Amino acid sequence: MYLHLERREHAAWIVIDRPGARNALSFEMWDRLGEIARELSRDSTLRAVIIAGGPEAFAAGADIAEFTSFAGADDGFAYEARVESVLRAIEDLQVPTIAALAGACTGGGVFLASACDLRIGAANLRVGVPIARTLGNVTTVANVRRLGAIIGLARVKEWFMTARLLDASRALAAGFIGEVVPSFDALAPRAEQLASELAGYAPRTLRATKELYRRILRDGGEIDDRDILESCYASADFREGVAAFFEKRPAAWRDL
Repeated sequence: MYLHLERREHAAWIVIDRPGARNALSFEMWDRLGEIARELSRDSTLRAVIIAGGPEAFAAGADIAEFTSFAGADDGFAYEARVESVLRAIEDLQVPTIAALAGACTGGGVFLASACDLRIGAANLRVGVPIARTLGNVTTVANVRRLGAIIGLARVKEWFMTARLLDASRALAAGFIGEVVPSFDALAPRAEQLASELAGYAPRTLRATKELYRRILRDGGEIDDRDILESCYASADFREGVAAFFEKRPAAWRDL
């Protein structure tokens, strides 16, 4: 299933394990991730949740093979709604969540990490949302708001428009991660240490802090972004982007 749930002391570990696809997240993986988050929300003994990947990738975005079946904007709407329900389930966990990041953290991986409370990275981390040069799709207002709350809206626009990948030091400078550890091998021990520290703090204070953040993040209300999603997911350029990805060639954008 590519997702493993482990319990270590007071922390639950959700490990993404699909190295052959650089931990690309399929529809089934997204659904299972949401199920796990909802299961963990009922565990009153839990004090922290850690989401991690492998040495070469935390999550390299979506499983693009599944985009080949998209017939139009409705498929894009359904995909984004599916992802959003999972990200909200993670945000709604009452205990602190930690994203332990190594290797590629791109596209959907960035938004998954953004839904966590804290993020730490290994020195080989590469972060970005390169869809402007790869698929030609777009993300939601909710994801822009989610990432913007961490790094600022101006920097979100820069990340999307330049389609660059940032190394660990630049991700730290941008505020996306809170600290860098020397290697992947050092990542799990540091995440466990951080979870242990959080387990020793006042749970009501941590829970209240999370709720304050959630209310601030969502206070802007629901903004209709369906026309924006449709402009990309229903376009010939999106179909060209997906085809070019699999044919390993630059996409020929036509603005159609």
